[in-house]
This record gives sequence, C-alpha cells and structure tokens, in this order.
Amino acid sequence: MDEPGARSSHLRKIPNLGGIAIFFSLGVCAPIFAYELFGRYKFLFASFIILFFVGVMDDIMVLRAYKKLLAQILVSALMVIGSDVRIRSLFGVFGIYEINYYVSVAFSLLTFIILINAFNLIDGIDGLAGSYTIITSALFGVSFFRLGSHNDPLVILCGILIAASLGFLFYNLSNKRSTKIFMGDTGSMILGFLLSFTGISFIEIFIAKRDEVFYHLQSAPVIAVAILILPIIDTLTVIITRIYHKKSVLSPDKNHIHHKLLNLGLTHRRSTVYIISYYLLIIIVAYFFRHLNVNWLLVLIMALGFLGAYLPIFLLRFKKD
Repeated sequence: MDEPGARSSHLRKIPNLGGIAIFFSLGVCAPIFAYELFGRYKFLFASFIILFFVGVMDDIMVLRAYKKLLAQILVSALMVIGSDVRIRSLFGVFGIYEINYYVSVAFSLLTFIILINAFNLIDGIDGLAGSYTIITSALFGVSFFRLGSHNDPLVILCGILIAASLGFLFYNLSNKRSTKIFMGDTGSMILGFLLSFTGISFIEIFIAKRDEVFYHLQSAPVIAVAILILPIIDTLTVIITRIYHKKSVLSPDKNHIHHKLLNLGLTHRRSTVYIISYYLLIIIVAYFFRHLNVNWLLVLIMALGFLGAYLPIFLLRFKKD
C-alpha cells in the first residue's frame, strides 16, 4: 500500500502494485506477438525481468536509492553494450554528427538512466503516467509503422504498451476506493525503460548506412526530445529549483509540474488533461517545424517546455495578488 506522506497528493492508503499487471501484460504479449524483438535485442527480456523484481521489492519493502540505481545501470548496460541500442549520432545538434563509440555508450547509458528516473518522477497524480505512456507509444508506433515493415515488432510493442496502460488507467482513474490502484515503481521503471528504448530506436531508424551516412530526418533527435519532453522538462525544472534554493538536487520536494497545478486548485484529472494537452501542443509544433535547423528547433522545443513548466507558478502568484 502507498502510505500518504508529506509529498503525497492522495490522502488515504492506495494499493501500489499495478505495475505487476502491466508487467504481466507486456511479459506475456510481447514474446508472443513481438518475438522478433527478443532475437534482435537479446538482452531486452532479461532487462525487463530485472526491473520487474527490483520494482516489486521496492514497492513492498522500499529499497535504498543506490540499489535501484545499480539495477538501472545494469539493465542500461545490457541494452547499450549487450544489445547495441545506443545513440550513434546527434544529427548536427551542437554541430555534432557521428559519435565516438565510447562516448556513444556513455551518453546512451546516461539517457536510459535519466529517462527511467524522470518517468518515475511524473507518476505523482492519477492518470498522468498512464496517459503519457499511451500518447508517447502511439506517436512512436505510428512513426515506426510509416517507416517500413521491418519495424513491425516495434509497432506491436508500442501497441502492447498502449493496451497495458489503458487497462491500468481503468483502475487508476477509478473513484471507487475498492478498485483504485497505483502503478508503483514497478510500473514506472518498466514503462520508463521501454519508452527510453523506443525513443533511442526512433532516432537510430533515421540513419541509413550507405556509401556515407545519410539522415532521413535531420531533426530526429529533437523530435524524440519533443515526444519525451514531459519527464525531461519536469526533471530539469526540479533540479534548477533545488539549486536556486541551495538544496541538494536529490532532496525530495513538491516542485514538480503536477504539484504546481494542484496548488492552483486543479483536480488530478484536470491537471493531467492540462499537462497532456500542453505537451501534445509542443509535439505538434515540433512536427510542423521538423525541417527547421535542428539547433533552432531544439531551442524552440525547450523554450516551450520550460514555459509550460513555469506557467503554473506565474498563475499562482497572480492568483495570490
């Protein structure tokens, strides 16, 4: 059970093992319908299992942070080094194209670890993490589908993520005390890991190896950032706020975007609708300006992201005045 605390946005005990159901859905359906993935990425299922057991242990006994971090480093290394799922190029972002192998490995490891934890941080109000997974998986899934039949296993994986999240949301958004459930760290780590995997795969698909490297879409990394913008911006704004107030970046607080919206008096559902709607707008902007210079597009996307994160603070100050 998730006990209400100083940082909680709920007032009573709620079961927090919804991640087990998400794992069961993915663990049964993916090997059957997207079995090619486990041949192409040989350590994908092993990583999946490791995160599941660590997540369950944390939801039941509450593990120390460093133990979860070690597990995240392990699964990230299995994927990046063992399965060669890594970011090989920045497509000209900051003038950087192809990346040295060791730099690529380090950067990809960091990307996996940051996104797994960032996704965990947005799981603070009803419906947000599940809804965000559905939107993100749908966008990646459609992109994989449009880019050729060799990406069908990734399309199917995205479909399974959507279905598992819909099943979870049915109970997560329930008003009945007897049926309400949270996904816990089990669900958030698994979903964060798989969204990191699909995000990196999305970037790599746009590189075609010919006589020389050719990029199908020059702004692919920035489009991926736009799709994954919510956990990225939420984490960055929290870190900036903690540094500004001279606090440890690891100290827990209530400075996440969803906390700011709750302070404005919005309900969980309305906060979720606001956040999802705003970040869908950012994705639409990224799509329509996808042929813009990659660095200018990144600046535009990040500026819109920070605007959405800090707007509730300005509105709260205006409300108090």
